[in-house]
Amino acid sequence: MNLLRQFNLISWLLVSCSANSVESLRAEQPPASKTDSAIHVPTPPDVVEKMLAVAKITTGDLLYDLGCGDGRIVIAAAAKYGCRAVGFDIDARKVQQSKENVQREGLADRVRIEHQDIFKLDLRAATVVTLYLLPEMNNQLVPQLEKMKDGSRIVCHEFPLQHYQHDSFMTVKSQQDGVPRDVYLYRLPLKKK
Repeated sequence: MNLLRQFNLISWLLVSCSANSVESLRAEQPPASKTDSAIHVPTPPDVVEKMLAVAKITTGDLLYDLGCGDGRIVIAAAAKYGCRAVGFDIDARKVQQSKENVQREGLADRVRIEHQDIFKLDLRAATVVTLYLLPEMNNQLVPQLEKMKDGSRIVCHEFPLQHYQHDSFMTVKSQQDGVPRDVYLYRLPLKKK
């Protein structure tokens, strides 16, 4: 990511999240691990669409969204592609919000939201995993991701899996905020650079 894009992302984070709300979130919900301290920054809807399209989601897929926030990726995947989807988040408030959003969209038969530490998940059942996490969190997930079946897909928003070669890459200029966003697709088995 170039310096201007890093600056834009950091600026957006600072404007979007006041120091008080970040500190109160940390005080209420301790991180599950040393690197699990990301702030929820929602993926713009047009970027969600591209992430799902690049993964070539089918009705037979089981998508896991790690750090699901408000549930927008699992909801979009189930609504548009008819797949099953599970969102995982460590923040109890986000889990509740996601569950309410799933109910409101009438997708409870295809979408499940779980309050779990993503670093303790067994990912082997997933055929698609979506990530919008910090690079060090992505790195920490690699041993779990490598246990997925060959042919499974991993889609990363903005931050790639360091040390691994992506299968495809695109930049999406979001209509929501005008910021260009990178989307990386990986297929199992992961290939070292």
